[in-house]
Amino acid sequence: MFKDNWIQILAELEQRGEPCVMVTVVEHKGSTPRDSGTKMLVTEAGCYATIGGGHLEYKALELARQMLAAGEQQMRVERFNLGASLGQCCGGMATIMLEPVVRPRHHLVLFGAGHVAKALVHILATLPFRITWVDSRAEEFPAVLPEGVTAVVSDDPVDEVIEQPTGSYYLVMTHNHQLDLELCARILKRNDARYFGVIGSRTKRKRFDYRLKERGFDDTALAGMVCPIGLPEVTGKHPAEIAVSMAGQLIAAYQAEDALRAEKPAPAVTQAEHA
Repeated sequence: MFKDNWIQILAELEQRGEPCVMVTVVEHKGSTPRDSGTKMLVTEAGCYATIGGGHLEYKALELARQMLAAGEQQMRVERFNLGASLGQCCGGMATIMLEPVVRPRHHLVLFGAGHVAKALVHILATLPFRITWVDSRAEEFPAVLPEGVTAVVSDDPVDEVIEQPTGSYYLVMTHNHQLDLELCARILKRNDARYFGVIGSRTKRKRFDYRLKERGFDDTALAGMVCPIGLPEVTGKHPAEIAVSMAGQLIAAYQAEDALRAEKPAPAVTQAEHA
């Protein structure tokens, strides 16, 4: 018996912010592994439910993961002749729809749990981010965290940088300037941040530039570090005002990436028979 538990799985993926593609058999003619309406969910690393196995499912998995890798957000429709093109004994025709149904969330690592960080987390939790929130002081974290936020209590926050996935966003805003400096050095050494911001004044920026150059980082590397962070038009000092300013800059950063991605030509929606 097929276990079509995709509804529960989809809810779990949505909660985790894990991108997936829903594959649906939208039309079938003749003998096919499964009938119209059958669904399957495909993530980067997993597959839930089934459209019947065999080469049809293999091709669907391949196409879905291509879409995930490219960050595609447009639906695709593909038609397969199961006998002629896929070598399946069914011999029928199947049309599948591949639909991205969970919007990808950007991974953000926030170091520091002070007043500004607390205000910022509540804003970012309403945006397409999943947040790893790091501090050495367990008592600084709220008793209840917003959805999509994971608190990490670490005696050595610098070591946490190594554990983060490639292409993360980073915000450094701890209570300790020396710790901020060590975090900056570790993040710059990774050289794979999509955004890297440090809270502080222009004076702090100059001091950090000088000390990081002493450690071997050049102007090109330091250009990837945003400090001060936030929109320059917002000059208020209240934690909520600073948080809104930072959130605005982060929104601008990921929207610029989305715009570049949208400029790339998307694969044409294909309804022609695969030969």
